[in-house]
Amino acid sequence: MTSLASARQIFLTAARMIACLDLEGVLVPEIWINVAERTGIVELRRTTRDEPDYDKLMRRRLEILERHGLTLADIQDVIGTMGPLEGATEFLHWLRTQFPVIILSDTFDEFARPLLAQLGYPTLFCNSLVVDDRGKVRDYHIRIRDGKRKAVMALKLLNFDVVAAGDSYNDITMLTEADHGILFRPPEKIVREFPQFRVAYTYEELKEAFVRVAKLRG
Repeated sequence: MTSLASARQIFLTAARMIACLDLEGVLVPEIWINVAERTGIVELRRTTRDEPDYDKLMRRRLEILERHGLTLADIQDVIGTMGPLEGATEFLHWLRTQFPVIILSDTFDEFARPLLAQLGYPTLFCNSLVVDDRGKVRDYHIRIRDGKRKAVMALKLLNFDVVAAGDSYNDITMLTEADHGILFRPPEKIVREFPQFRVAYTYEELKEAFVRVAKLRG
């Protein structure tokens, strides 16, 4: 195959590919860890990298917020000091020039808005919070159960080849459902539990993984 034909094949492959990325841990720091560091509440450091049961994790977080009297505004104040991970903005810009990109996250719209602005407003599918008139977070609303996996399923029905990248337990069903799943900077215990996934530890490695996948799907 000539170099021109190879380039054309890669282009046609990329045209039917779509990238799905997790938000926290892949593009931005973990919000709850930053809240824990700002407030000194060590219990809030626990994330989906530690706890596979998301509902259990969130119920515990809601209890902690209530006990310490923290409001949505308190959390948003912390988020206002945060920015993308080093190199994330450049990586996302590059990726969006290659494939359509959707961010699939279990975070909340009330948390994500200022971070999306810094990332250039990528498309985000996430959840929402239930907040009372005093600003207390009373509950959370899941847009759809197992939403990351179901979004990938829907994209595949639209005849896309899906490449997904995430770092935590709550990304595993998304990575499994995707045509190609990539773990990005995951804890070693997750690498050991799910050895079937390619692992990248830098944005350059993540970029190379997407390039290799585009060539493989030709």
